[in-house]
Amino acid sequence: MTHGAVSRRRWLLQAGSGMALAAGARWSQAGAGRLQLGQAAPPLVLHTLDGRSIATHDLLGKIAVVTFWATWCPHCVEELPLLSRYAAQHAAQGLEVLAFSLDSPDDLPEVRRRSAPLSFPTGLLGSAWAGGYGRIWRLPVSFVIDRAGRLVDNGWDDKQPVWTSERLKRVLDPLLQTS
Repeated sequence: MTHGAVSRRRWLLQAGSGMALAAGARWSQAGAGRLQLGQAAPPLVLHTLDGRSIATHDLLGKIAVVTFWATWCPHCVEELPLLSRYAAQHAAQGLEVLAFSLDSPDDLPEVRRRSAPLSFPTGLLGSAWAGGYGRIWRLPVSFVIDRAGRLVDNGWDDKQPVWTSERLKRVLDPLLQTS
């Protein structure tokens, strides 16, 4: 990889705001295409609605679900309570969920309303760009990171990305049994 490509990639990974959208679809697809199971999960920071910052690297030793949603997405709104109940039931086993809303700041009251009953923190992503996860072009989509910080479930590859009770058990239960 050339120095220019490394600099461009570093900029894209750090961007996390609307300016990354200017990089175009080629780069967003490339970011998503580089996600490989068993490799280190890309870093991401959730700026929560209550003003905290939670980085995925702060969750080493835990199982992390990074989920992207929006208030205008019916499947998202349906799966959030299910994911919230599961997360609350398994918090003692080290399960953490970080929820990134793709809503605009104008929709903050509705995001707060939908987030209030959830057992996990939510924040506004600020754009459709999620660093090394690429451009979020479908919702809902989630990624699972194991206790060692490795990506173990790639939301882009799953043909049925919506969380169901069966999918939660299939994907997360085995991870929660390990320490």
